[in-house]
Amino acid sequence: MPRSPNETDAFVGARLAQRRQSLGLTQMALARRLGISAQQIQKYEAGSNRISASRLHRIAVALGDHPGAYFPEARPAQARPAGSGFDALGAARFLTATPEGRAIADSFPLIPEPGVRQAVARIVEALATPSTSMEPGESPSV
Repeated sequence: MPRSPNETDAFVGARLAQRRQSLGLTQMALARRLGISAQQIQKYEAGSNRISASRLHRIAVALGDHPGAYFPEARPAQARPAGSGFDALGAARFLTATPEGRAIADSFPLIPEPGVRQAVARIVEALATPSTSMEPGESPSV
């Protein structure tokens, strides 16, 4: 009996969608490159179908990537305290769930200067961190 998809499958699917969109490819165009249906690509991206290792390799090659680019970063268990509330998969899903989030996710890796990427990350973090001294309607100063 086949196992059902899990959080890693959903993460891989979200990364697949992000990469495909960043290259300006439709699901149909990628499906044609791989010789499969666009519906299958849709299922992979939604995380509802698992991607075999050989298929992931073919997808990565078709998108000019390596298969490891589609997996979450492996971190030692002690790197994140238990119960910290951080959910990388949830964050990735949330980020790619909106057009603005997809634009950020697609564009951020294309910023060539590391210092600029760091500055953008600090701006986003500052905007996302609620300040107790802000008045309603006030814009955060960065």
